[in-house]
Amino acid sequence: MTNIVMLNNVDHQALRVVTTRAARYGDNVMTCATYPAEFRDIQAHYPIVFHKLADGSYEPVALLGFQEGENLFLGPQGWEVNYVPLAIERLPFLIGRNGEELNIHIDLDNPRLSREEGEALFLAYGGVTPYLERVTSMLKSIHEGLQDVPDFIAALREHDLLESFVADIELEDGSQNRLYGFHTINEDKLYKLPGAALESLNREGHLLSIYMVLASMSNFRDLIERKQRAVNANA
Repeated sequence: MTNIVMLNNVDHQALRVVTTRAARYGDNVMTCATYPAEFRDIQAHYPIVFHKLADGSYEPVALLGFQEGENLFLGPQGWEVNYVPLAIERLPFLIGRNGEELNIHIDLDNPRLSREEGEALFLAYGGVTPYLERVTSMLKSIHEGLQDVPDFIAALREHDLLESFVADIELEDGSQNRLYGFHTINEDKLYKLPGAALESLNREGHLLSIYMVLASMSNFRDLIERKQRAVNANA
């Protein structure tokens, strides 16, 4: 359930946000949305794959686990790498519209909200806290970054660079795990593109993003190792 309202310093003066990372706060997710401007940070830790939506379009996502409700980057002490994807870190906030104006909205049903602990949003005598200033900057980055996704996907589709893939993973106990339903970039087709096409992709700013996606695939090894450690810990 969600209860999304526009944030204001009257009704929400006393609200605080718990920034601890844990499943009980909704961080146990398999994927989260990302965008080209974030790829450099994402590819340092997570595979970047593409999820096909019901309307036939695609969205890039960071892969955090192999099944729904699984985030292999969550441990007893919280998030285990030093970059939390912005789509997760921004919660419980989101951008909403009030007419033509963009505003910060908040989900009042989000488990991160508290009146006793966490980061304050507003100062006692007016103004916003440094935490809320950072959230505002984060939401702005996400909003602007998502504007680049349609052009990036269109370029990949124009050159037929997206392909579906299936990953079969066998763990030490013999159990099989299959990852399917996602797409990646076809390296063979990329390398066979004529110079004019590569120049066009580079001029439009897409070529670097493509190579970031390809580089991110090496993180599958770490993801499998994390899965193995999780299985061993629960054995």
